[in-house]
Amino acid sequence: MQLEEDHLGPHLNGKHVRPESLMMSYGYNPEWSEMAVKAPIYQTSTFVFKSAEEGKAFFELAYGLREKNSEEQLGLIYSRLNNPDLEILENRLRFWDGAEEAAVFASGMAAISTTLLALLKPGDVILHSEPIYGGSDYYIKNILPKFGIQSIGFQACATGEEIAQQLEASGVADKLAMIYLETPANPTNHLVDIEECVALARKHSTADKKVVVAVDNTFLGPVFSHPLKHGADLVLYSATKYIGGHSDLIAGACAGSAALMKQVKGMRTFAGSMASPWTGWMLMRSLETLKIRMEAQARGAEVVAHYLKQHPKVEKIYYLGDLQDNPRQQAIYQKQCTAAGSMISFDIRGGEKEAFRFLNSLRLIKLAVSLGGTESLAEHPASMTHSDISPADRAKMGIGEGMVRISVGVEHPEDIISDMEQAFAKVEVAVEAEV
Repeated sequence: MQLEEDHLGPHLNGKHVRPESLMMSYGYNPEWSEMAVKAPIYQTSTFVFKSAEEGKAFFELAYGLREKNSEEQLGLIYSRLNNPDLEILENRLRFWDGAEEAAVFASGMAAISTTLLALLKPGDVILHSEPIYGGSDYYIKNILPKFGIQSIGFQACATGEEIAQQLEASGVADKLAMIYLETPANPTNHLVDIEECVALARKHSTADKKVVVAVDNTFLGPVFSHPLKHGADLVLYSATKYIGGHSDLIAGACAGSAALMKQVKGMRTFAGSMASPWTGWMLMRSLETLKIRMEAQARGAEVVAHYLKQHPKVEKIYYLGDLQDNPRQQAIYQKQCTAAGSMISFDIRGGEKEAFRFLNSLRLIKLAVSLGGTESLAEHPASMTHSDISPADRAKMGIGEGMVRISVGVEHPEDIISDMEQAFAKVEVAVEAEV
């Protein structure tokens, strides 16, 4: 039996059902698949129409040739347009952010590039925070200009007034079409005040042009931060990370209003950037444990961060649970975040040589890029994930040669600390030998 629903979602016994409960079965009827408790993988490229008239009706809706009737649904046509695994997944995923619709893509960069191309046109300006993930930075600064789209970057720690002044000083404020944020920022964990940026976007919107605010929420995932509730129009994810959470798939996601998602999904159809049925099925599996995984990782990260904060070889720590010395960032954290997450960056005293010695000495923690998986991962942002950014720009963003980024997994935190302890010991030996 299906749950009853209203405009706020499914409810049971007069109470709305929480997202973690909906991840188990929402949107799937066992009668569709021989009463299987879990949805199967619909590994098919195309779907059979019951009649030619039905096929015509489906295509009319798919290509926007007419509006659908109140009781009408877009039927299954072709897996580039829609597929049962993706539809079930997207219907579940949207509940975490309170979105009207969601779309899943073949990668995080597919989600970002498809969304930007769907909503920007030649002559537009995109205002974005810095730092952001290196791939996003490269796409905005090197690919979008080929389509006549100009970018303006502002420091993630800038105030709303400073961002507005920078935009006005650019001389192209009237061309602003999107404000793109990554908060927390990768890899520095700097927070951007979403509501201040929303106010700026509304100021520059007109009756004919809405300035869209899009937020990459990958670092905190859909559990610990909800940008749409703070006025953002779209939220983006590398679903490879916490949503997938097992380092065994590549995917991306975008969620927001039905009107904007119609444009994003339309571009996805013609870009061919959707996720596969197999990836959709694996993400459905992962969503069932999303909350408990992220909560366990956050608890472990708190212990690890406390250790790093005390270590004499650590010059500075970048962690959302350690913002007491920065009242403005602390205020944004309290407003926008429900937990500190499991991403920690820190500066080792010294530079690249010391950071590399530490990384090369790790045994339990894996030296690899990516984040949000069940295993702990460590990397060197300056030479790896953010290597496409110029040294001068990296310095402005606070990405130094001694910075190490850690994604804390679900291992016991004391074991993670033991691994770090022996790795730090190797760095100390190396430094002493060179004195």
